[in-house]
Parts: sequence; structure tokens; C-alpha cells
Amino acid sequence: MSATPLQAVRNDLEPVRKQFRQAMAHLGAAVNVITTAGASGRCGITASAVCSVTDAPPTLLVCINRSSTMHAAFVANREVCVNVLPGHLEQIARHFAGHTPLSMEERFSLPVWDEGHNGVPVLRDALASLQGTIVEAKEVGSHSVMFVETSVIRVRDDGDGLIYFDRNFHRVPRVCAAQ
Repeated sequence: MSATPLQAVRNDLEPVRKQFRQAMAHLGAAVNVITTAGASGRCGITASAVCSVTDAPPTLLVCINRSSTMHAAFVANREVCVNVLPGHLEQIARHFAGHTPLSMEERFSLPVWDEGHNGVPVLRDALASLQGTIVEAKEVGSHSVMFVETSVIRVRDDGDGLIYFDRNFHRVPRVCAAQ
């Protein structure tokens, strides 16, 4: 049986998709745990698809796969916190990436959380936590691109960074300025 035109296009694109994913594996990015709470429940995900958009008003771009079981909660709740992880919290990243057997409830019962604005979980030891509201979302391919206008920002001036590069977590030491 021959492939339909749509199947043929998808088959032709598969090598490009694999090549694109391989190329993106070489784009190191900060590791974040994005959290939400509200009428649709409390949940969180590990994400590296986060970047700044503008500082007036302070806005971030966060990409979430629409096939994620948590996507609907983020869209409905609209209140989020982007927690930038320090190097020593790699295990938290693994929990929220679904690499461990901990349930969502167990992840949030760990003694590392504070309650933020509107009850959104804020990671106590985050290098930075940016709480805000999803003010716009756009569907692009398999993901929702969400614009988060931040209203509460907490930043540390110590701690190592954590990046995702070549499909692995890597600790990035903070360089201390010479005194």
C-alpha cells in the first residue's frame, strides 16, 4: 500500500525533525521548573524553553508542549512561577521532568517550596524566581508559546547554575569577581 500525500510529507520531514532535535541538543539552556496553582490544580514541569522578551513590562516567553498532561492547568490557571534552578537542585529538575517515580503531590511535599502570589509554588533556593501571569498564548506546532508578565521577582547572588546541554544536566560554576 502506498503512502498518502500527507504521510509522504511527514516521512520526508522526519529526518529534518531528527536533525533539528540534534541541533537543539547543542543549544545549552538554563534549567527551570515552571509551576502553577489555581482552580485547575497545582503542577509543575521542567523546561529549558524559557527566555526574556522585554523588561518593560518584564515579560518572559515560556514554551509548553500541548500534549503534556499539565498543559491545560497552565492555560486555565494563568498564574505561574518560573524557577531558575541552581546546580545543587538537579534532582528537582529530574522529578519535574518525570524521570523519577514521585507523584506531583510528592514533588510539592518536598521541603523546598514556599507559597507565592496566588498560592503558586516558589522554589526556595531558586537562583531566580519570577512570578507572573500568562497574558498571551499562541499555538506553534506542538507547543504553546506563553507570554508571562512578571510581577514578583526574587534573585540570589550566589549559587552555581544548571544547564541542559547534549541531553544531560550540567552544573555551571559561578565565577567570583576579583576583589
